[in-house]
Formats: sequence, structure tokens, C-alpha cells
Amino acid sequence: MTAAPVALTPGEPAGVGPEVTARAWLALRNEIPFFWIGDPRALPEGVDWHEIVKPSDAVSVMPDALPVIRHEFAGTLSPGTPDPANAPCVIDGITRAAEFAMSGDASAVCTCPISKKALKDGAGFAFPGHTEFLAHLGGVERAVMMLASGLLRVVPTTIHIPLADVPAALTAELLEFTIRTCHECLGRDFAVKAPRIAVSGLNPHAGEGGSMGKEESRIIAPVIARLAGEGISVDGPRPADTMFHESARSGYDVAVAMYHDQALIPIKTLSFDDAVNVTLGLPFIRTSPDHGTAFDIAGKDVASPTSLIEAIRLADRMSKARNLP
Repeated sequence: MTAAPVALTPGEPAGVGPEVTARAWLALRNEIPFFWIGDPRALPEGVDWHEIVKPSDAVSVMPDALPVIRHEFAGTLSPGTPDPANAPCVIDGITRAAEFAMSGDASAVCTCPISKKALKDGAGFAFPGHTEFLAHLGGVERAVMMLASGLLRVVPTTIHIPLADVPAALTAELLEFTIRTCHECLGRDFAVKAPRIAVSGLNPHAGEGGSMGKEESRIIAPVIARLAGEGISVDGPRPADTMFHESARSGYDVAVAMYHDQALIPIKTLSFDDAVNVTLGLPFIRTSPDHGTAFDIAGKDVASPTSLIEAIRLADRMSKARNLP
């Protein structure tokens, strides 16, 4: 077990977060200590939970009950129906978890799913998503989103923006930052000693020699050449449609794509239930299940906890990798 437990945020209480948290505790109670920051009223009926005062208490409580740091919500708690009055509490829960991690009281942060619409409606949430908000909390200008499973790791260079805005947003500076962050974090957090990074093109066939777009020759290839010259194992730009079959995946440790769906479609096809969202470049470790609030099934006791379980496990492994001599 890690010296400090993993901090689990409340997420949107009307979503599946509370019920998959309870199931994750059942699966991990004798494996990894974690604690949930949330309102016990949101937990499924009959769940064994125990209120703790400080994160370190979770280690002794974990085998017998779900450790809970009480974080009460102001609004109603009805599965499938978000209450805007709860939005500030959801945001505060994320903030508390980040503070625990940055102080060392928690080994990592694992975030339950949020509803960005509910946060905007109820609290004027100004961030596109978790990744950008956590970067703000961590005091960094930007962070990198990775999706990881046992079969594949992918990173989109541009994230939560419309597809029409991608070409303008794709700059050499952003791509270089993304590749450098992947190189650094794979070594530090995943114990990959010599990370191999494959980079996709933006256009079909990686631009087909300029006949289908110029971004490859104008932006992507020069960045790759410069970083490869520094000794980073990076190659491309590769046609995205040939990067993700089994033999291609064996040749790299992470695939850097140019936009959201170019990265997420392959990993969600290969690892829909167990992929994990990881934020790279923060001053603390953050993972998350790779699914949303699932309001349509919330409270029906059918939501799979697999992705959350894998997110907690990955947070624990990353924490241990950082502490290796």
C-alpha cells in the first residue's frame, strides 16, 4: 500500500459516481487505500461507509468501510437529475482533493465524472473540463490529457475544441509542449525508461506529400525533427488510419494525435470499459474513469465500476513510480 491514500472527488452526485465509488471500494478494500470526498446521502443505500477527519485515517478504515471525508451538498440529490445548487460543491470537492494531493496528504487525485453543463448552469464554471481546471489549481499554464489502457496510450494535442478550430490551434509550440510532456511523464510516472513516441498527421494520409494539407510539412515534421535531434525517441507524422492496429501499437509507448476524436476513437474501441484518463504535467497525479455521468442509468445499480477501479489502480502505480529511487 502507498504511504498516503488516493483522494477520490465527489463528481456530479446525480450521476453514476457515487455508485461506482461504492463498488470500487468493494473491489479494492484490501488492495489500495482511498477516500471519497462527498455527501454520504448520495451513496447507494446499504453501503458501509465511515466518516474520517483526515486522509491518513483511510488506511485503517478501508478494509471495513468506505472512508468518507464529509462534503455536504446544498441541493437535492436525485439520481439522473442534476441540481444546479450542487455545482459549487462539486467544484469545491475537486479543489479539496487537489489541495490534499499538493500537501502530500493524498498520493494522487482520482476524479469522478462531472457534468460540465451542470457546473456552468449552477456556478458559471469557466473551464472546458476537468483537465483545464486542474491545471489552474496546480498553477500550470497548460496540461496534457492522456487516455491509457493495457493496450494503448493516446494523447490528443488539441482537446475540447470544435474540429473546425483545430488547424488554427495546432501550433508548433503546443505540439512541442505535448511531446516533451509525454516524454517526461512516461519516464517519471510510468517507469518507461526510454519512451517511444509516435505522432500522427492532421490530414488524411498525413497530408499525402502536401496534396491533402500542409500542416504536416509546415508544423508537425519540423517539431519531430528538432526533438529527435535532442535524443527524444519520436517519429512521424504517421497516417492516423494505420497507427492503431496491433503490430503498429507494438512499436511505440504513446501515440500523440492532433485532435480529440483522432485519439479517443481508437482507445475507446479497444478499451471501452477499462481506459483511464490521466492528466500529465500537473504538480500532482490525477486519473479519472474514461466515462461520463451517465444520467440515464444513474441510480439503477447497473453502472460498471471497471474504469474507476483501473483509474485508482493507475493512480497508485504512478505514485509508486514517482517514489522509485
